[in-house]
This record gives sequence, structure tokens and C-alpha cells, in this order.
Amino acid sequence: MSYEQTEVLVVGAGQAGIAISEHLGARGIPHLVLERSRIAERWRSERWDSLVANGPAWHDRFPGREFDGISGDAFASKEQVADYFVSYADMIDAPVRCGVEVTSVRKNAGRPGFHVQTSEGAIEARYVVAATGPFQKGVVPDLLPAEVGLQQLHSSSYRRPEQLPAGAVLVVGAGSSGVQIADELRRAGRQVYLSVGPHDRPPRSYRGRDFVWWLGVLNKWAASAPPSGSEHVTIAVSGAHGGQTVDFRALAADGITLVGRTQSFAEGRLHFAEDLRSNIADGDANYLSLLDEADAYVERNGLDLPEEPEARELRPEPGCLTDPILELEVDDAGITSVVWATGFRVDYSWLKVDAFDHDGRPRHQRGVAAEPGIYFLGLPWQSSRGSSFIWGVWHDAKHIADHIMIQQGYLDHETAVDNLRPAVLGGALRST
Repeated sequence: MSYEQTEVLVVGAGQAGIAISEHLGARGIPHLVLERSRIAERWRSERWDSLVANGPAWHDRFPGREFDGISGDAFASKEQVADYFVSYADMIDAPVRCGVEVTSVRKNAGRPGFHVQTSEGAIEARYVVAATGPFQKGVVPDLLPAEVGLQQLHSSSYRRPEQLPAGAVLVVGAGSSGVQIADELRRAGRQVYLSVGPHDRPPRSYRGRDFVWWLGVLNKWAASAPPSGSEHVTIAVSGAHGGQTVDFRALAADGITLVGRTQSFAEGRLHFAEDLRSNIADGDANYLSLLDEADAYVERNGLDLPEEPEARELRPEPGCLTDPILELEVDDAGITSVVWATGFRVDYSWLKVDAFDHDGRPRHQRGVAAEPGIYFLGLPWQSSRGSSFIWGVWHDAKHIADHIMIQQGYLDHETAVDNLRPAVLGGALRST
């Protein structure tokens, strides 16, 4: 039986797949990128209509190309981001094959490489890069039974306010997605309850510099692991409306009702944790600590950046913070829908190799899997805090491409030794 063959098979043509294709191509390594839909499809069809990038265009891009048609300080729309990757793939002549789904990857028995089964046939590959990223399956807690009659959807399925039935909305999760969706619903005239968990709350900008710049010069992007206890802390930051600092007090003043973490549901009532005030306080502390570090950096380096004392002024605490709601009668509150902005989990059910722990999480070092020849790309904290960002995945991809090239060198050396061995042995026999 004949198979198509390639040196490296890349699964996924989002930002991770395009990044690794650029680095493999620059090193002359033959490869093929398979995408089950279109390039950067998740940006187009698995995000809400008004989504924009969370970082400015000068920062959230690959080094080889700027965004077309927008200023560097603007925040690209989701369609502009998707178009960017399509044009980037064209620019580097990436060997992307769209409309092909990878259904299984298995290690070859008794020989190197992997057998890859796809919707269009089999492929033999020496190396496989899983570039499907971290946002694969939306996490929806098993908390509200279907018979409650509320429309429930994950943030990846939310598109616009008109999609939801008339009535109030509970948005669960106060990271970037939850905050932006809650704000959009409130601006559309909805009554919104926002369930706020632990979060970091950086300033969108401070002293004339965006927060991505401050994280860069303060070496926070380079952190190799989240601080202990904050592994699941979200970042409340947004590029919406030109980029504004997320302020939960301001959201409450505009009409959004803040509640603590959503804990349970029973007899028609939602129950919330008594942690709203502490979560807001911890977010404020994170915000103010970054301002302190920024001020110290300015003074230490003698930078001429304008002072911004008003950035430290916090709004008064709203009533929903001083007298928090701990339970809510769904019918009395008029809640008809719930948007779960509760994150994602990975799904590598197609990757049938020994590279996962008991919980199905990849076992790897900077993307190099425990199973030799397998690589992961686009994971949060893959090598640093910046790994799941557009620019961060580009640098992680370079490391993986270098590792593959090094492995090729070892294999080439072994082949050369094997080819030389018969001649050496023959010469030895003749000399005796």
C-alpha cells in the first residue's frame, strides 16, 4: 500500500501552524500543514462578532509582517486577524492544505515516524506538530440542568446580543471574554449579572505606554510559570472601544450587577460564593502593583514619561460590592440565558501516542513531547507567559523547528555511520 510521505506534518493552520511553517520553511525542512476548515478558522467562526485583539497591532503580530490598513496602536478585528494569517501564509508560501481533518496519529511499529490517518487518506510523517492551540473545547460546568429552561451557551458560541432570548443574562467568568460580552450586552440594553472570579487586572495603558509594553520592559512576558496559586487566574484586559482599562466598579456604575463565583443551583435559585469583594480587592492590588513597578522603572531609567496620578484613583464601591448578592431567584431576576465564559480545554483524542498525563494534558518541555517525534505548539505557558499570544507562539515555533533540525542531524549521523560500517568491516577483513 502506498502512502503520501512528508518529513513534518503540522496539524492546524491557525497562528501556531503558520508560525511553525515559516520556521520549517526557512530551514529547508519539508512539511505539510493540514487544516480541517480554513486558515485561522477559529478567529472567524468561533468568536463573537465584535471581538478585537487584546493587544495593539504593533505588538500582537509576527515579526515579518505588519497589519494592513490599521495603525500600530489600533486593535485588529477578528476578521483582520484571520486575514492577516491568510496573507502571511501566502507570503511565506506555506504548504497548507485546507478541508482535511486528521483523525488519528499513531507511532509506527518497528520503524521511525508516525502513521497519520486523515479524511483524505493516510500520510507517513517522521515528525508531527500538534498546532491546534489551547482553545479547542469550551468548558461548561455541569451546574444548570436542562429542565431549568435557560438558554446556555459557551462564549465561543456567542455572536451578538440578538442571539439571546429577551430577558436578563448571567455571564459567568470575568476574564477578557466575559467582561467584553457582559459590556456588549449591557450596551444593548440588557440587564446583566457578571459572575466575577479571581483575576489579574492590568491597566490598559499607563504613562503613555500600553500594558503589553510594560509587561515587556518589566520582563513579565518572560516568566516561565504562573505564580503559585494563580494557575487559573484570568486576565481582565480588553482592546474593545479603542482599548480601555477594565474597571469592575465602572461596569457596576453603568448598570452591570456584579456577583461572586457561581457555585450551585437548587430549587430555582443560583448561589454565589462570598468572594466578590476579595476578588475585586485582589484585582485592584494587582493593578496598583503594576503601577508601582512601572513608576520605579521610569525613575530607575530616567524616562521622560508623563505622570498619571489619576490612574491610582479608584471609584467608590458600588452597592453590589458592599452588599453582595449571595443567591438569586432566576425567575424573579428575569434571567433567561447564561453565557459561560469559563475557558477551554484541549482535545487531543486524535493523537494516540504516549504523550499525556492521567488528565489528558500534554507532557512536554517547551513543546517537545515525552513521545519523541511529537511536538505541541500554542499551549498557555508553553515556554513563558507570552506563549499563547500571537507573537509568543512565533518564538515557541522557532524553538521547535530548531529541535527538529537537531534531531535530523542525529538521524543523518546515524545513517552515515550505518552506511560506512560495511566498508570498514570489509577493509578490516581484507587487511587480515
